[in-house]
Amino acid sequence: QVKLVESGGGLVQPGGSLKLSCVASGGIFARSNVAWYRQAPGNQRELVALMTNIGMTNYADSVKGRFTISRDNAKATVDLQMNRLKPEDTAVYYCNARDIVIMETYWGQGTQVTVSS
Repeated sequence: QVKLVESGGGLVQPGGSLKLSCVASGGIFARSNVAWYRQAPGNQRELVALMTNIGMTNYADSVKGRFTISRDNAKATVDLQMNRLKPEDTAVYYCNARDIVIMETYWGQGTQVTVSS
């Protein structure tokens, strides 16, 4: 059974930093594309950052230059380093894994990030 568990959310002041982490179980990590999505109240869930199974990355325009996604296949973890945070980054952040062999998508339970003074 595949399970994704996020950690690292919290309250931070504008301009501050947070690092989100996600650990995956179930043995599918190395063959999966991994990503972070976010959903603010009243908004649709949106892609924040993605890293393919071969290390290619893609970022939302709103976070380019501020956020960095990374993965460790040995530990089955994917991190999101978030710098220069803005109030508009406030959302629930979700870890996502897409098994590209069996074409299944998995989600974590989400972690709240609040950027406020």
